[in-house]
Amino acid sequence: MTGGLHSPAMATDRELPAERAAEERIGELGIDATSMAAVGNIFRVATTIRNHMERSVLAGPDLSFTAFTVLWVLWIWGEQEARHVAEESGISRGTLTGVVTTLENRGLVTRRTHPDDRRSVLVGLTAMGDELMTDLFPVFNAEEAKVSAGLDTGQKDQLADALRTILRTVERLDGRNERNGR
Repeated sequence: MTGGLHSPAMATDRELPAERAAEERIGELGIDATSMAAVGNIFRVATTIRNHMERSVLAGPDLSFTAFTVLWVLWIWGEQEARHVAEESGISRGTLTGVVTTLENRGLVTRRTHPDDRRSVLVGLTAMGDELMTDLFPVFNAEEAKVSAGLDTGQKDQLADALRTILRTVERLDGRNERNGR
């Protein structure tokens, strides 16, 4: 073992082929392979789950994962300033504008000028958007349960806690405070 890495012959069944290939490639660079595997797997899992949800649960109502996330944010917290919706959805304001336009054209959201700040826009669910989320979220959550069925309750709690820790660490690195108490 060198630099915390092991040879491909020592690869465990827990590793993905991409992890073994990366370790072979980075060799003696002194890379923190454990951190690389953790962060790389976060990306792989997030993308895989997102694509799965779009092909399964979100295909029927013809929603992208991003559109669903925007609807979820509005469903949970109610009408919000567009900048807050973008932040909570993890997207740029420009992306939000396109998503809101699409959702507005479908009658799922409304937008209006903020009464106290003409520069701000408020985005909220319509009754149709609320009804969609009320019907869709239990189906979405049932699929979340299927996706995470390989973990017991304790493992799910540990995973959620570990991911919250990473989220807070990145927010600190980016100079941001806690996520508005949400």
